[in-house]
Amino acid sequence: MMYLKEFYSQAGTAIAVFALALLLTTMTASAQSSDWTQWGGPQRNFKSESKGLATTWPETGPRRLWQRELGEGYSAIVADRGMLFTMYRKGEMTNGPGPHATPLVTGNLVFSSGATGKLHCVDRKSGKLLWSHDLLKEFHGNVRVNGYSCSPIAYKDKIIMMVGGPASSLIAFNQKDGAVAWKKHDFRNSTSSPIVVSVDGQDQLVAFMWGEVVGVDPINGNLLWSHPHPVEHGLNTTTPVWGSDNLLFVSSGYDGGSRVIKLSRNGDKTTTEELWAHRLMRVHFTNAIRVGDVVYGSSGDFGPAPFTAIDVRTGKVLWRNRTFPRASFIFADGRFIILDEDGQLLLATATSEGLTVTSKAQLLNGQSWTVPSLAGTRLYLRDRKNVMAVDLGGQ
Repeated sequence: MMYLKEFYSQAGTAIAVFALALLLTTMTASAQSSDWTQWGGPQRNFKSESKGLATTWPETGPRRLWQRELGEGYSAIVADRGMLFTMYRKGEMTNGPGPHATPLVTGNLVFSSGATGKLHCVDRKSGKLLWSHDLLKEFHGNVRVNGYSCSPIAYKDKIIMMVGGPASSLIAFNQKDGAVAWKKHDFRNSTSSPIVVSVDGQDQLVAFMWGEVVGVDPINGNLLWSHPHPVEHGLNTTTPVWGSDNLLFVSSGYDGGSRVIKLSRNGDKTTTEELWAHRLMRVHFTNAIRVGDVVYGSSGDFGPAPFTAIDVRTGKVLWRNRTFPRASFIFADGRFIILDEDGQLLLATATSEGLTVTSKAQLLNGQSWTVPSLAGTRLYLRDRKNVMAVDLGGQ
């Protein structure tokens, strides 16, 4: 049994089209220890701790639990204690085919940011609007024609957003009342979302901005370091990839390419060392994942985008797989769960030698650019207009 409830987080009728949070409840006590409550999953690295997943699927694919139509959008699905949240829109809008960002659930609060740059905090159970900000009007943030796309990130009792305004490039808001905790810097905004990493024991917020990647102290917003990564039109879109060896991988399409920066702390200062940079891997708007010393992702912008493996330490391209089109993917139980842009779901293992696809099935038929989400053994998928749940549990 399933029901749908729409949360209208409005600050005026102009945003009623896109500021819609979707709540889907499966009513099966499906809350898992491995909930997926934000963009990129528990650690924002597109990895899940779920175990006991099937190693192969039948030709028809994993068992389908339910499917329903949904409004337009690319927002990913988050799972929290048996409830699912995503965003969609009704009708047309001038800021591209969004929404693009993914909600954040923390405690009893849900945070969402729509394509026109409105940030909303609503009650998780009732959908009641608790507070909101217009990031573009209030803080003069910059946004591309295709719409605002930063997914909120939580740090302690705050949430932090990439805004791109004068002296308001990055802004932290108190979760409880939306008051500004700090706002700093003059970096222009991009279409990426930030992560929090630990650099030799210090928490740092890493943001992939218009022409650089930067690190700030999430407590006060002070700039710790910056490193240039120029790209045409400021389209640094992918989420940075962090490793416990202090290696930071960033990638973009067009003329941006990829680079790895080693971060080190010496006293109170953080230094950056660029280990390599090239354009042999260009992750456009999908995601990348690091497993061991290898980073994987679809490389390419408007042409073919083969699934590519690269040695994070040296930048050496290890292999390219051209058997399926551009894809978003997650890593769980030692395997990649891959959704290509044509709606085909694949199960694969990968090493530095190559990719082995063990199962595949056509599940969706529309443009499928949204990364899957996994809570326990339940995988949630969407294309531009439909949402689906399947069970990946082993038999």
